[in-house]
Amino acid sequence: MRRGWALLPLGLLLLAVAEIAVFVAVVHALGAGWALLIVAASTIAGMVLLRREGVRGWRAFRAAAESGRPPGAQVGNSLVGLLGALLLAVPGFITGAAGLLLLTPGIRGLARHGVERATERRVSSAVAGDLFGPRRVRARRGDPVGVDEDVPAAAGPAIEGEIVRPS
Repeated sequence: MRRGWALLPLGLLLLAVAEIAVFVAVVHALGAGWALLIVAASTIAGMVLLRREGVRGWRAFRAAAESGRPPGAQVGNSLVGLLGALLLAVPGFITGAAGLLLLTPGIRGLARHGVERATERRVSSAVAGDLFGPRRVRARRGDPVGVDEDVPAAAGPAIEGEIVRPS
């Protein structure tokens, strides 16, 4: 984790250089006026979407909390929407394109699943269950893989269940 933070300034520098290179290429292709107009329009659209996505995410979170459902899906969807809007609000063609991709429904769903998986890896299973609800586990029938030969297997068929902590 620390290594990622250490490389952040270098990544931001490379992004700035790439943004300038793309901007110069667009200026040569379309002209300076059109390039500035596109960047300004995408930045304004990103700012408008930041507010809309924030309000939408808060309402979805409150509705899930009030109904007793785990708010994880709404939180993940809202985080991806906010990130997409934030990237769109940052002036530049590369960040704008990445923001637009995160706001499209198909990519947004994939990114939400990625946020959920990353969260599940970093928090305890109890917290992940509270956020995202009970997890589905896939199991295969047959001989278990990687089990000690000396330890006897549990007798009887496997059952589907959920671990619930007593209050």
